[in-house]
Amino acid sequence: MSDETREAPLDRVADFPAIPDGWAYLDTAATAQKPQVVIDAIARAYGETYATVHRGVYQRSADMTRAYEAARNSVARFIGAGTPDEIVFVRGATEAINLVAHSWAATQLKPGDRILLSMLEHHSNIVPWQMAAERVGAAIDVVPLTADHRIDLDAMARMLTPQHKMVALAHVSNVLGSVLDARRATELAHDVGAKILLDGCQAVPRIAVDVAAIGCDFYVFSGHKLYGPTGIGVLWGRAELLAQMPPYQGGGSMIDRVSFAKTTYAPPPGRFEAGTPHIVGALGLAAAIDYVEGIGLAAIHAHETALVRDARAALGAINSVRLFGPEDSAGIVSFAIKGVHPHDVGTILDEERVAIRAGHHCAQPLMEVLGVDATARASFAVYNGPRDIEALVRGVERVTRIFG
Repeated sequence: MSDETREAPLDRVADFPAIPDGWAYLDTAATAQKPQVVIDAIARAYGETYATVHRGVYQRSADMTRAYEAARNSVARFIGAGTPDEIVFVRGATEAINLVAHSWAATQLKPGDRILLSMLEHHSNIVPWQMAAERVGAAIDVVPLTADHRIDLDAMARMLTPQHKMVALAHVSNVLGSVLDARRATELAHDVGAKILLDGCQAVPRIAVDVAAIGCDFYVFSGHKLYGPTGIGVLWGRAELLAQMPPYQGGGSMIDRVSFAKTTYAPPPGRFEAGTPHIVGALGLAAAIDYVEGIGLAAIHAHETALVRDARAALGAINSVRLFGPEDSAGIVSFAIKGVHPHDVGTILDEERVAIRAGHHCAQPLMEVLGVDATARASFAVYNGPRDIEALVRGVERVTRIFG
């Protein structure tokens, strides 16, 4: 291990009760474990302060409404939003992308328009745009990758035309850990009059995000990858864009006035939050943000960068291992072992008490680019340390011995 990794200030495994001694959890890119402070916030909300929001005239409902809206304020501050009203709570990034692909596209796309994606996108940032394109008669173009598996922004600059109305890209790849130059991508999109949506699921737990500094139009992420609960996510959109978009779903809370003759709708964000929201999920997300901010994203990024560097060096020293992605990937290392299916790698590592992800990672087009059906993926977090890399390498060496 490098000196930087040995001296890394993090390794907060004691904060996470679901991680027992001797278990290397390296699947954070799929979902992060939860610190005790988040678990406590959820338990307290259900067990002590629970009530519905926005509707009750009694004190506890008013208190919970304030807490729920305070969570919205926390999210807005966390990503640099201009106003909390630009924050829409959804079930996760998948729903956020679907909301934009359905609601924004319904009024802004027409036959002949084009949508630009990249080869490394998660299926959640591909399929909703395919569905939108099919509805309106638009077309989709795909940006290739560079030799070191980043989105090729030079190629993107050549591909963009005034017919492109939406660009949707991953801020950090869920397979490769490649970090997008989000500011440049935004400038390229805006140069031709296109809007840009960034999938920040893998970015917000690892790097500081400021949507105002980036200049993008939409930003999405899921709470459960940010040490928060499942079932809660965020859509940030520019206020003027959200105001132009029709509702995504109908029901309670998203209305101004309902009659059988005509219904009028609430302004954003309420317009997009039909029904009783995931109240406790929002509070848990706010607790997760407090936890991450308490550590500091600069410290988290430095810690994960050191772990990635050491993991790539150790795995790369094994002859049969092929590494994917750039050297400076953010918290994620994908690899393959010659002659061994990643599912077998994952199974044997599990016997060694090492939990990784194995499969196509909801990125089948990327697998075609890499020339494999699947990869093994190790992803790091604040609860990981050098011992986890050592366990991973021991497990991989055992795989190579078993398969000769």
